[in-house]
Amino acid sequence: MLYLLDTAKIEEIEKAFDLYPLDGVTTNPSIIAKENKDFIPLLKEIRNIIGEKKMLHVQVLAEKAEQMIKEAQYLNDKISGDLFIKIPVTKEGIKAIKNLKTEKIKITATAIFTPQQALMAAKAGADFVAPYVNRIANTNVSGIKVVREIVQLIKENNLKTNVLAASFKNIQQIHEVTLNGAQAITAGAELTGKLLEHSGTKNSVEQFIKDWEAVYGKDILTYEL
Repeated sequence: MLYLLDTAKIEEIEKAFDLYPLDGVTTNPSIIAKENKDFIPLLKEIRNIIGEKKMLHVQVLAEKAEQMIKEAQYLNDKISGDLFIKIPVTKEGIKAIKNLKTEKIKITATAIFTPQQALMAAKAGADFVAPYVNRIANTNVSGIKVVREIVQLIKENNLKTNVLAASFKNIQQIHEVTLNGAQAITAGAELTGKLLEHSGTKNSVEQFIKDWEAVYGKDILTYEL
């Protein structure tokens, strides 16, 4: 399982990569715009924090294939390391994915709402497909079921594409997509942190400390005895 952080906030990235075993960062035009910073310098700052070997997913903005290709080439030239270009699964997007794969540029097909969109993108050469789990659920369709069917279709067609599930409202959705075969998830800093939260863990740690301090004293650690 690959864990990615869905943000462009420098402070969140620094904190999360210090704490968790993360595999990369995903962004999109909306996430980037929220930061109101110069585009390429921001991406380079993110790369500097996460390192060259971690994945960085950056999305094109164009709607026509030719312009998508130019954007992808530009980003691939400007941003070093393990870079994935995110391209929406429109007709023009699929055309762009086909062409970019001949240049060995890594692609994440995004804005996926149906299994057939994902399969088409995978056949076009996408390295990842990114179904929007909670946004799918908001259309009265099970996002978890869509992820499961995408995983099944990719497997049955002997394709090498991985599923990067995105758009979550709670950790239960994240847990369910991991059970249903998704190879990766991307979530915001708050949800990522909640993957480790449980009252049972908190209460257990508090009891350990209380029992220890009753014998050895407050704020005395094992190496201080």
